[in-house]
Amino acid sequence: MLKKWAFYSSLTLIIAYLSSGFKPTDSQNQDGLQPINQKEMSYLFPSQDEKDYANLNVPFTGKFFIGFKEAVAFKESQGKYHKVNSLGYMGKYQFGAETLASIGIHDSVAFLNNPKLQEKAFVALLSKNKWQLRDEIEKFSGAIISGVKITESGILAAAHLGGAGSVKRFLNSNGAKKCKDDYGTSVKSYMRDFGGYETSGIIADNDPKVK
Repeated sequence: MLKKWAFYSSLTLIIAYLSSGFKPTDSQNQDGLQPINQKEMSYLFPSQDEKDYANLNVPFTGKFFIGFKEAVAFKESQGKYHKVNSLGYMGKYQFGAETLASIGIHDSVAFLNNPKLQEKAFVALLSKNKWQLRDEIEKFSGAIISGVKITESGILAAAHLGGAGSVKRFLNSNGAKKCKDDYGTSVKSYMRDFGGYETSGIIADNDPKVK
């Protein structure tokens, strides 16, 4: 009886000793991974908020729509909502009064002082240009014209610069007609610099109005 008791006691001590070697410490588990906090498990990306991508080293994040609009804005006004250039073009995206009127905005002062209105105006103009250039987008997307790969976002950016008519002339002439704005910036350069962004979410609309 004493031998059996000693045997089982020894066996229990050996199992306890071996088991202790597999228990994770308070600071880390066997794989070196921190315990998961259920409150931190929410999925954050993709996001439409540009600040969410500020510290990510992921090459394609800048091609989201927010990257497109902020790139155009920087080119137009360095992203300044209250900027008015020497030709009277206004705001973050540099709208002319006639273009604003075409999307239902008639108060330039209110426009300059309302960032949300400017953002809506930009989307509305994209919708209008996408409708007017829908045939060109379908026909020329993916083509190489005058050394530039044609994409929907490039076409829409170029139309923002020089109007839909200038883009049509450039594309339909196979790049022979070098359309430029009053400062000498070419439709071709906008088509090149703003190509490949995500703009499929823009809905083509022949007569968009900003409310």
